[in-house]
Amino acid sequence: MSVSVDQVFIKQFEADVHLAYQQMGTKLRATVRSKSGVVGASTTFQKVGRGTASTKSRHGIVPVMNLNHEPVECILQDYYAGDWVDALDELKTNVDERRVVASAGAYALGRKTDELIVSAMAQSTKSVGDYSTGLSKDLILSALEVLNQNDVPDDGRRFAVVGVHQWNELLSMDEFVSADYVGDNLPLISGGASKQWLGITWVLYNDLPVTTANRDCFMYHATSIGHACGQEVKTDISWHGERAAHFISNSMSQGAVLIDDAGIVRIKCKDNDNEE
Repeated sequence: MSVSVDQVFIKQFEADVHLAYQQMGTKLRATVRSKSGVVGASTTFQKVGRGTASTKSRHGIVPVMNLNHEPVECILQDYYAGDWVDALDELKTNVDERRVVASAGAYALGRKTDELIVSAMAQSTKSVGDYSTGLSKDLILSALEVLNQNDVPDDGRRFAVVGVHQWNELLSMDEFVSADYVGDNLPLISGGASKQWLGITWVLYNDLPVTTANRDCFMYHATSIGHACGQEVKTDISWHGERAAHFISNSMSQGAVLIDDAGIVRIKCKDNDNEE
């Protein structure tokens, strides 16, 4: 049983239990190359090299590109999140405690999905900045230059994930928020979670790597990171008579891996929100 379940008793002011301040599921899965229904302990993503076009003589054989296929293995891991709900505790509440705990577990696994993806991003070796300044237009353009130099496709699948402080810095840039530059695609219209700018979808995410006042943000192409799923988040509720309680079990099997280091850039930013 949750040791804090008594906090939602009717005699307390917390009758209106909600999860408004929790991150609702995964934010980053849709921004990377994802494979579902994986059978087994791992799966393989193919990293395909660059092809070269050539001419041929009349009636000659079409030249073969001989693309280099480099398999990248992604290991799946199992994750669980569970809790007990005492039957008599449920009688003292006016909320569905089982549903609340089940939702909290599902959201925890959603955050774990994003954690796996960010861990894969952190394996990148290309970076701009030195943590001496916050997120600026110069840093952004430097990261964009790296992607362009590496011939990363500008096909609408470029993403950038930034922290809360960096998002606020973006909001201070006229080019990011002004309709004069981006039309009606304003961050406040979309709820502040993401927006398009410079051909990049910008995503706000709160759990990027941070050390003291140093924050790592990432700009990348969707195909540079692979996410594999053997089992989606699954919830099971079972009654245990000897405990007179329900056990809510949430589980999933997922993994993430860096596929192409050329398609992702780490942006090293000073994070003032973490300064002492």
